[in-house]
Amino acid sequence: MKKYSKKNGYQIFSMRVPDSFLYGMLILLCLLLIGGLLAAITYREEGILEKSKNEEKKTEKDRKQEDVQEIIVNNPNIRVLIMTDGYANVVHPAVEVSAEQGLTITFGKETQETEAGQSVSFAPDDPRFQEGKIRICAKDGGEITLSSIRRAYGAPSYAGVLELCTTAEGIAVINEVPVETYLCKVVPSEMPASYELEALKAQAVCARSYAYRQMQGYGYPEYEAHVNDSTDYQVYGNSMAQETTNRAVAETAGQVVRYQGQIVTTYYYSTSCGKTAGVEAWGTAPNESNQYLRSVEVKNQDGDYEEALPWYRWEARIPAGTLSNLIGLNTGTDIGTLQTVDVTKTGEGGIALQICATGDKGSVTVDTENKIRRALGGNGYEIMKHDGTTAASGALLPSAFFTVRREGDVFLISGGGFGHGIGMSQNGANEMAKKGKNYTDILTLFFQDVTIEAGVD
Repeated sequence: MKKYSKKNGYQIFSMRVPDSFLYGMLILLCLLLIGGLLAAITYREEGILEKSKNEEKKTEKDRKQEDVQEIIVNNPNIRVLIMTDGYANVVHPAVEVSAEQGLTITFGKETQETEAGQSVSFAPDDPRFQEGKIRICAKDGGEITLSSIRRAYGAPSYAGVLELCTTAEGIAVINEVPVETYLCKVVPSEMPASYELEALKAQAVCARSYAYRQMQGYGYPEYEAHVNDSTDYQVYGNSMAQETTNRAVAETAGQVVRYQGQIVTTYYYSTSCGKTAGVEAWGTAPNESNQYLRSVEVKNQDGDYEEALPWYRWEARIPAGTLSNLIGLNTGTDIGTLQTVDVTKTGEGGIALQICATGDKGSVTVDTENKIRRALGGNGYEIMKHDGTTAASGALLPSAFFTVRREGDVFLISGGGFGHGIGMSQNGANEMAKKGKNYTDILTLFFQDVTIEAGVD
């Protein structure tokens, strides 16, 4: 039986041969072994050296798929860099921890234990760092409270291990925790626990798929951390675990979204305008690996799922002087008094891919949805939502699904949706669940030609 294994960065071909085989066959197999090793060394770096044969490409793809599947079965630890208050910094000036039943603190070959509820503080110059990293766990296997920071509900607590690393700037805190446990605090931090169970299950599968993709490398290699706990990746621990979200994680345990056999990055956002966008909204060229992220209509036979929601449609009336100042500030280009704003390129679903703003001193062109939203965002105006309520403008325009026209000294921006528009609309998922759709229905609408799978195929 053929088998590919990985050792020291190389693929090694091995074969077990029954003793009854002829000696000549053994020699032939040895030659095949050498040939297979040389081929593996030659082609192992995909993206650096191009594979010249389709079968070799298939072998590399199958190996990667097997590696990912093994990770899922084992429920590995994810390493999360815990940021400071307001997610402002990646290192802490000091750290204070405690646990209900006490802590076990390990540094070098030494171990210390604390009493139940006792707080322990660490400064960057703590002598225990002389032994290297400090690892902390709760005696009873419970959670460690990190009282030196605050999240939405107060001082957060974490299962697993907290690892502390001293740096020139302060202390880095890494939470090492099984990925399924991690998800129990990601899901309620990313989607309200009051949402429909099937929507929460869709969110759990999205969050799990996203996590596994990030675990294929280190976002912070200096700390061997895969992600941080902010919106840079997925928000983790800003809300406490809830019964409904724990159930959503448990009932989808190990399940991920696959496209062409590979786990994919499952992006999500708040609200759609009835359509989603393709990857070109981010300036990414469509290719074979990202075609699961195509524009789709978020509707059924009765109409758009989200048509009754506040952010489904919105409108902003912005004085020319205000918008002139914001565009100048956000783009770093002084175009003077704004005369026109034109959407010069659109993508799938009608999302704006390029705008040109012209003033009496010049013009500026802005590409991709995020930069466009930032160019037109900022303080100083209100946004009227679909339900008649208003919201203050923020750093980004609600979405890049919009049109713009001038009415006298005011620019009227009429848009729909909230967020980047690529992948799953969370509110769309909830509305679908209300209408009887299950989490598989939801995921296969927003992500095209995918399968929802767990474990080994």
